[in-house]
Amino acid sequence: MAYWLFKSEPSTWSWEDQVAKGATGEEWDGVRNYQARNNMRAMKLGDRGFFYHSQKDKAVVGIVEICAEAHPDSTIDDERWECVDIRAVEPLPRPVTLSEIREHPDLAEMALLKNSRLSVQPVREDEWQIVCALGGIDP
Repeated sequence: MAYWLFKSEPSTWSWEDQVAKGATGEEWDGVRNYQARNNMRAMKLGDRGFFYHSQKDKAVVGIVEICAEAHPDSTIDDERWECVDIRAVEPLPRPVTLSEIREHPDLAEMALLKNSRLSVQPVREDEWQIVCALGGIDP
């Protein structure tokens, strides 16, 4: 299993919006960055990801699961752009803020800190376990 992080502005698409989509999930559409698209192409069914509120909250707030592998993005008629579908798995009992991630020495190399503008990014297994523990979830 691989791990990922999906960033979204809560005013555009929030954790609550994701949860409301239920077990069928929703396309993670609108991504127009090649690196983020390539990350989605690498995703497999069952991979897990952090749902991260950017802008105001700046915190990991939940866990999602890949429920459909890369396919054409339905919001654009351009074969270069693909997306995956994700579904909410569970909220973090305690959101993990960007400040907490920055302060944790074992998370210093996390893509969230190294390439903060990337909207879909990989998370190493050790980083996954640390963030889950900080958020009150047994990884």
